[in-house]
Amino acid sequence: MNTVLFLILRRMRPPLLLLTIVYAVATFGLTLLPGLDDEGNVWHMDFFHAFYFVTFMGTTIGFGEIPYPFTDTQRMWTLVFIYITVATWIYAIGTLISLLQNETLKKAFLDYQFSLNVKKLREPFILVAGYGDTGTKLVRSLRRRFIKATIIDIAQNRLDALLLDDFPMDIPGICADASDPEKLVMAGISNPYCKAVVALTDDNAINLHIAITAKVMNPDTNVICRADSSNIEDNMLSFGTDHIINPYRTFARQLVLAAKSPSQYALNEWFRSALDEPLPSKVKIAKGRWIICGYGRFGRAIYEELLSHGLTAQIIEPDTSTLDLPENTIIGDGTGVSTLTEANVSEAIGIIAGSNDDSNNLSIIVTARLLNPDLFVIIRQNKQSNADLFRQSKADIVMESGNVIAKNIRTLLTNPMIDEFLSLARAHDDTWASVLVDELRYICPDQLPETWSVTVGDSDAQAVVETIRRDDDVLIRHLTLSHTNRDENLPLIVLYHRNKHGAFCMPEPDTKISIGDQLLFTGTAIARFNVQWNLQNIVALSYIKTGESEPQTWVGKKLLLKRPFSNAT
Repeated sequence: MNTVLFLILRRMRPPLLLLTIVYAVATFGLTLLPGLDDEGNVWHMDFFHAFYFVTFMGTTIGFGEIPYPFTDTQRMWTLVFIYITVATWIYAIGTLISLLQNETLKKAFLDYQFSLNVKKLREPFILVAGYGDTGTKLVRSLRRRFIKATIIDIAQNRLDALLLDDFPMDIPGICADASDPEKLVMAGISNPYCKAVVALTDDNAINLHIAITAKVMNPDTNVICRADSSNIEDNMLSFGTDHIINPYRTFARQLVLAAKSPSQYALNEWFRSALDEPLPSKVKIAKGRWIICGYGRFGRAIYEELLSHGLTAQIIEPDTSTLDLPENTIIGDGTGVSTLTEANVSEAIGIIAGSNDDSNNLSIIVTARLLNPDLFVIIRQNKQSNADLFRQSKADIVMESGNVIAKNIRTLLTNPMIDEFLSLARAHDDTWASVLVDELRYICPDQLPETWSVTVGDSDAQAVVETIRRDDDVLIRHLTLSHTNRDENLPLIVLYHRNKHGAFCMPEPDTKISIGDQLLFTGTAIARFNVQWNLQNIVALSYIKTGESEPQTWVGKKLLLKRPFSNAT
């Protein structure tokens, strides 16, 4: 606010000073000029009446309420100052209009408004630095879960687009350099309600600076950064960055997982996808040689990951100046028939169009399919504006870095236990994962299952806590039964159980629950409601355990003892 006032006062100082001088001279002159009263005696206007007259004279609203008619001298003085005051007001108003159109003042006012909106936040929020394609996807996903966010981005047009998004509530955004600590503080980086800081700019150095600033100014906050350089990743880790997401390496790992364990890949896609996304299908990839077109950051990550897992790949790269090209690299353009023929595309099982040019990537897959219609096709999408075009390409997998990053960050922010479960799940073979996939398809045949976590405590599981404190055991299976019919299993799966002894995938139904335990469920929305009811309602839990309800009121205990819950009103 001080900046706004300073800019206004600095620009308005000349016209305000001129107005003050003009009004002072006009008022002082009227007090000195002699007039005549109604009896012809000399009369001098006092200061109050003189100032009153000059005020409505300068505003051109007319004359009146003057005790006596003016003399010609007074009229001449008034005539002169009518024009002077009007001209001065025109100058002042013109300066004010010009000031209101000043970009610096607009920016200062928007910054002040943004700062006020951030200070008003009294619930957990996420600070998102970078509102490009990735940031847009992430914020939209967070808002669907009613998670608040603040945004800082260098491009005003992106923030303008923020105003057009149909969000349930306003999201504060500021146009500023995200590497500026002062702007980060304004965006809430040191706010105690700041749950996490997410650095999503296209500049690795800026993301690193944000990570450092966040850990210095708010050490307890969760810091998630985008990075596509190993050196930057190492630097971020040294400053305690909680999560670093390299979209190219992340996708490369997912591709290897799809090739070697398709059911494990399906699990990852299911649990990282948003609820409004279509149900992912299993990916079937034959064993054999891959062709990678483009050896930039994306192609290099894919190549290294494939080789580390015993898979083979052929590189096609048009730029001979690219460093560290593999020995068998074919120099050429992947869009050409001759180059693909030299790469023996007819014998390959898949092709990856991974250049930084969308047109080239589309051309590559069209040419490759003409030479080998059975190819498994992966295409890199660089621009979000080409999304419809890439959907029509009928590629088996479209790699868009924004989607890869947004999925992983959304999982980390909304339900971090999913990452823990998926990490443990990879220790099992693909057969185990296939059985789980089939179970998921059975309970949720047409939609993605909901996934939610519960910590056994007074706020999330009051009934369970109360039962345990009475030295009465509560088992996992007690939470998975219907509170209206204890013989009916709810459409859900308990994926993960963490207690003081460790963490376990697919825990046994008869596993005893303790206070402080954490559970991860997946299933239908109805199942989620029922689980919450079982966790919170002591009568429901008692019925599930014993087949009988336990009235909670004194009257109920006297009159409704041992009444079956299913028959209770």
